[in-house]
Parts: sequence; structure tokens; C-alpha cells
Amino acid sequence: MGVAKNLFQLKNGSKQFGARSLFKNATFSINRDEHVGVIGPNGAGKTTLFKIILGQIPLDSGEVIQSKGLRVGYLEQEVEFKPQQTVEEYLQNKKLPLWKLKKNGNALGLREEDFMKEANRLSGGYQMRVKLLGLMGDEPDLMLLDEPTNYLDLESVLVLEQFLLRYEGSFLLISHDREFLKRTTDTILEIENQEVTKYPGSIEDYFDFKQLRKQQLEKEASSYESKRKEVLDFAAKYGAKASKARQVKSRLKQFSKVSKVEIKPILSQAKIPIPEPSRIGKKAVHFNHVSLGYSSKVILDEIHFQLSRGDKIGVVGVNGAGKSTFLKAIAKRLSPLKGEIDFGPEVDCGYFGQHVAQELDPEASIWSHFEQAAGMSLTEQAILDLAGGLLFSKERLNQKVKILSGGEKARVALGEILLRRVPLLVLDEVTNHLDFHTVEALTQALQAYRGTLVLVSHDRSFIARVANQILEIKNGRISLYPGTYQEYVWSLEKGMASDLNLSESTSKDNSGSRSHFTEQKHPSRKTNLGSVNIVKKRQELKTLGVEIRELERDIRKVHEQTETLQKKLSESKAENIHNLSQDLNLAQKKLHELEQKWIQKESEREVLEKLIESQKTKN
Repeated sequence: MGVAKNLFQLKNGSKQFGARSLFKNATFSINRDEHVGVIGPNGAGKTTLFKIILGQIPLDSGEVIQSKGLRVGYLEQEVEFKPQQTVEEYLQNKKLPLWKLKKNGNALGLREEDFMKEANRLSGGYQMRVKLLGLMGDEPDLMLLDEPTNYLDLESVLVLEQFLLRYEGSFLLISHDREFLKRTTDTILEIENQEVTKYPGSIEDYFDFKQLRKQQLEKEASSYESKRKEVLDFAAKYGAKASKARQVKSRLKQFSKVSKVEIKPILSQAKIPIPEPSRIGKKAVHFNHVSLGYSSKVILDEIHFQLSRGDKIGVVGVNGAGKSTFLKAIAKRLSPLKGEIDFGPEVDCGYFGQHVAQELDPEASIWSHFEQAAGMSLTEQAILDLAGGLLFSKERLNQKVKILSGGEKARVALGEILLRRVPLLVLDEVTNHLDFHTVEALTQALQAYRGTLVLVSHDRSFIARVANQILEIKNGRISLYPGTYQEYVWSLEKGMASDLNLSESTSKDNSGSRSHFTEQKHPSRKTNLGSVNIVKKRQELKTLGVEIRELERDIRKVHEQTETLQKKLSESKAENIHNLSQDLNLAQKKLHELEQKWIQKESEREVLEKLIESQKTKN
């Protein structure tokens, strides 16, 4: 007897809070081994949907159908542990035995001594890893992950990504991180305009389809308006003539049966029109041998760096390295312990930090905050345009700040900063407070922004598409990274590959219990430099070169295949996209596998080249 394909189904489901309807008559299913990205604007009902699946809140109407014995695991945004509870104590009494969880924990970067530590004393990234282990221990059939990357450093995001890439169960993932969704999901579930729609394929396929659908609707709408004008012109010209009265009436009646094409706003196409910033000279900020810290504790030392007009700097480093400290100094919210910070003439800074929303006047309206920030330099329409880009309709602008959600307050704070037309923007984790579509709109707006920008974000797509230089903070020092952001991420991934021994497959333990994620031993090249046979190593290098060229040839072939499938998908009708999307998804997975093999082989070649060069020097 076969295993049921569907884990969860929603049939004609509707949910409303007060006068606000989240979704109506929604129907979709979640299948086994499906990795689903859940997107939609803040307040659309994403977290509510999770609570419906968990059985925490009921539908107003409709039906929830679950497979028999369905086990659901939930990774919440806020991870809570009992006071003084150790990691080992937290992991007790799970379906999987502790020894197996520890083994999987090692693959997630947890050391043996970490299991004896109090869970509450671990960093946010390591608490997330512990929570993941707890979920694995429960062996859920379906995992629900609600914004799991918020406040994680890049290393922890990459660990989570590798876990999800190799996870063979099903999961639903709420995220605004485009790159994270692109790498970890194969299906998109959109909650928007009171509708729930499932799109087979990646987040990139989703964008392509939305754009195609918009273009089709625009053509249909244009055709409708042309026919309407033709009929009305005919009626105006011949309506008064008795001989033409029947024809006029007939044509008007025929046109009345034609459905008007309604083009709903596509949130992924929203725009945030940042007003033109004021002009400044070449120098924005100059750090002259600066030390930063608090009281007598130095966090960052010997900063010697100049930020120039038009620079867009992404600041990277692990949590606690001093990224926020550095940004506060640029924003004039932290004075140096040593050295001098020199700002160029007329340089005014707009600063978005993690607590700026708390600085808003709770009794003031959204409009009064925006109007005061804009001053006399912007028209009312310009303010309305930016407010609309931040998803505030004209009707909502008179609402007081005190009744807004946390995410809405953050958008008000961001709007204030952008309306001030400052030539220097300093943004510290601004994407944590924004939904997927707003992050996409802000990304495009900052790409076009003509001022100077310094930002910190865990959202890789956001930094990669906006920043043109990377500053790395490491061991209390700041240095300009000699490469792109993608190269920086690649260097971290390469280091993690050898440190974490991440699994590529599932296995069963002796009791027959399934583990979705297990450790895999990778062969390593252990070389005694004193006994290196240089001829043998050169032969290995030659063999690696052949393998790399073959991989590059295969990568080109599969890349061409994905481009062909993407073109077919863009030209296909909506009802035909399923098979094409599946083929494209398989091709993209194959391309990712080939690229990972290429990275591994290139890494091995780099090691061999260094060994050969070292031996030649010794000889």
C-alpha cells in the first residue's frame, strides 16, 4: 500500500480578524518532501496560517485535512528555554536518542562542551541550532519555520541553509530573504490580496510568472478599453438616428457582457521612490586611527578608513564582532575612545538602528511624522508616493503610531529617514522588520540611490545587490575585503564545508528510526610536507585539471538547459507551467550540485598548488 502523498490540505478555507479578511476560500495542499517558501506582505496571514496548521486557531469556514498521525514541528521566531536549562537537558526525552542528536549537533557546528552549557547563554545563532536539534529529535513530518534567519549572523544562516538543503522531510518557510528562499525551497506559497496561491518552482520562477501575468493582464485591459471606446464612439455618433437605434442598443448590450479586466496591484512590483539626496563633496566620513568601544572596553581598534561620496558599503562579520558599534560611530551616536572621526561639509546622516522605532512619538500620526521629516523640500504627492511604497495607503496616514504593529512602526521610522533627503544612510538590519515585497522594493530603491550608504544585513541578496564594497570586521579590526560579497560568502562556505561535515543524505540508525539529517565523512587530503613527492602531486594536479574542465563543460550544458526552460516557461500559459517548472527545478538542482563539486575540486587544486610551491621553495 503506497504512502499518502498529501500531508496537509486546506479546502475552501477562510479566516477573518475583526473587519479584516486574511484569505477567502483558499485551497491548497502540502505534499511529502516538499520545501515551500511562504511569502506575502506583513499582516497578510502567514503566521496565522501556521497557527491553523498547528491547530492553535480555527478556520472561520472551510476544511483542514491532515494525513493520519501527522507530526508537525514549529520553529518560532523567539526561542525560549527554561532558566538554567542545559542544551543536553533540553534535548532529553525526544524520539531520537541523545547520542544521535549530539552527532547531528556536531554536524551543525555544536561542540561537545556546548551541550553542557545553559541554552539561554548561547548566542542567537547557536540557540537556533539547538532548537533545530530539538525539532529533529521529534522527527516531524512537516516543519514550520517562521523567519528563522532574523538576527542570525551569516555563518549561522549558512548552517541553517545547509540543513534545509539536505532535509528530506517537508517544510514551510516564512522568509523575506530572497537568496535564502532561492536556495532552500522548490515551491512558493503566496498569501496576497485575500488569496492563497501555490506556485511550483523557485522564487525566481515566481517573479517571472508574476511579471508575465501582469503583462498579459495589461494587454487584455488595453484590448478592453479599445473595444469600450469603439462602442461608445459608435453610440455617440449614431445614437440619435432612429435607423441606427437597434444597432447601437445591440452593440451596447454585447459589450456589457464582456468582463472588465481587473489588474490587482502586484506587490512584488511595488516601488519606494527615495527623494534625491542633497549634494556633498567627495569626502563623506574619514576615520583617523580611531578606537571604538564603551567606557574603557575597546571593541574596534585602529580604524583608518575613508567613506567617499557614492560608496555603498556592506559591513560583514560574526555577531558580536562590532558591526553595530561601527555604524553608531558613523551615525554620530557613539564618540571614539581614541582618534578622530571627520565628517565632510554638509554631511547629514540618516540612521536606522534596531531600536529607532521606539523613538517615534506614539501620539503622533503617520502623516505628521512623514510631513515633519520632509519639511518644505518635498511636495505632498512625493510624501504620498513614498508612503505608498512602504505600504501605507492614504486612508491609513492619520492613524496614530501607538496602534501600529512593530513592523509598521519600523516602516514609519524608515520613511522618516528617507524623506529627509540625507546624503548618508546608515542601515543596521533594516530588513528584519520588512516583509518580502518591501525588502525587494527597498533593494531596487537603494540600487538607484545616489547618496552614500553603509549597511549591515543578514539578507545576502540585499547586500549582494546593493553594496559595491565589503568591509569585514574580524578580531577587533576593520579591513576592506578584496572581492565581492558573493566571494566573501563563498569563502565562508568553503571553510564550513570542512568544519561541519554536513550530510548529503539521510540514513537509518540501528533501531530503524529515520533521521532527516546525518553526518557524512568527507575524504580529506592529509599530507606530510616532509615527504611530498612533487612529481606525484603534479600528476594529481593534472588529473584535477581534467576533472574541473569536465565539470565546467557539464555546468555550461545544464546552464543552457535552464535558460531554455526559463524561456519556455515565460512563453507558456499558466496551466502549462507545472511540468516546465518541475523540469526547471530539477535542472537547477543539478546545476547546484555540479557547482558544489566544482568548488570542492577548485579548493583541492588550490591546496595542491600551494603544497607544490612550498616544496619547490624548500628544495
